[in-house]
Amino acid sequence: MDETMTEPVVRTPPFAPFEWLLSGRYLRARRKEGFISVIAGFSFLGIMLGVATLIVVMAVMNGFRKELLDKILGLNGHILVQPLESPLTDWKDVADRISQVPGIRLAAPVVDGQGLGSSPFNAAGVFIRGIRAEDLNNLTSIAKNIKQGSLEGFDEGQGVAIGRRLADQLSLHAGDSITLVSPKGAVTPMGTTPRIKPYKISAVFEIGMSEYDSTFVFMPLAEAQAYFNRNNDVSSIEVFTNNPDRIVAFRTLVTEAAGRPVFLVDWRQRNSTFFNALQVERNVMFLILTMIVLVAALNIVSGLIMLVKDKGQDIAILRTMGASQGSIMRIFLITGASIGVVGTLVGLMVGLLICFNIESIRQFLSWLTNTELFDPTLYFLSKLPAEIDFGETLAVVIMALTLSFLATLYPSWRAARLDPVDALRYE
Repeated sequence: MDETMTEPVVRTPPFAPFEWLLSGRYLRARRKEGFISVIAGFSFLGIMLGVATLIVVMAVMNGFRKELLDKILGLNGHILVQPLESPLTDWKDVADRISQVPGIRLAAPVVDGQGLGSSPFNAAGVFIRGIRAEDLNNLTSIAKNIKQGSLEGFDEGQGVAIGRRLADQLSLHAGDSITLVSPKGAVTPMGTTPRIKPYKISAVFEIGMSEYDSTFVFMPLAEAQAYFNRNNDVSSIEVFTNNPDRIVAFRTLVTEAAGRPVFLVDWRQRNSTFFNALQVERNVMFLILTMIVLVAALNIVSGLIMLVKDKGQDIAILRTMGASQGSIMRIFLITGASIGVVGTLVGLMVGLLICFNIESIRQFLSWLTNTELFDPTLYFLSKLPAEIDFGETLAVVIMALTLSFLATLYPSWRAARLDPVDALRYE
């Protein structure tokens, strides 16, 4: 009986050693292929800079949001409780009931008003807030950032606490006197006269947010009630929670605990325009900087197409020696993807390195150029913040790797489809 002998088909395993070897040789271009090497170098630099820039910009935007949120919510309550129908003359009982709600850290009755702060040297508009001493000591953004004087005996005298920038603007220090002028003074037959009264500066604080450090004046609650002609009532109650992100649940609990008609405004409503603008700017910056990575990925496409055209003879010889279309495609996939992977990883390291040392870099550049690169009066904060979100950073890395991989598909497919007969016909 005749037996038909069939030889087994030898299949090349995916990503065989010779595929890696050839990819490495194509990346190390010789002199006559120098232009292709230059394109690969620019692709590598583009991806590296794009990834690094994306990571740094996103970290700075996150840092801005976190720092501003911490400083704004560290001074202003997460929920503002305002009276309806009648003044808050029962503020003590209301504040006590709200303080007993689980998750509420502080309920501080306050009297707010505007005025003019002056000294023999200068004058500036100020925001005056009357507050109890125990509540002021519980505001860590103030109590832990006293630069001059102290808050001891704050309720006992007629002393005030002012911001560092306001003190510098008025050339005042702890122990000096600041004159406060309010348009809502005593009512006389001739009309309302402004109230002018000097106060001793008990403490000078520095939050680190220039807008607050240059305008806020804290005054004992009882003195503020007398200064603004309050009939033993307060403007509002500032409520601080343990978790600002759960503000919807706290609104319901605070309304029930108040036990009287109140109007609530949470931190998202008070700062919605500001934080929405930050979010829009952050998203737009992400899209713009992604274009850098996309342009670098297109450079990979052009470089690989030129490499495929230049290596047509090599591809034909490999095919005649038994290399499959899959092997040819994988060789050029490895070549292009290597540029993207290495560029992304180097960009990741560069971006993280800059983020961890961004304030030192800013100070060095300011010293080198003799300019103020981050003016606190414009950017609200006294230093450049950077907050790395590892989930966001991972998304940037995956995006760069995906674009780099997609950029290699078409040139690799072209290489695999190359006909050996056509490639060698004119040789």
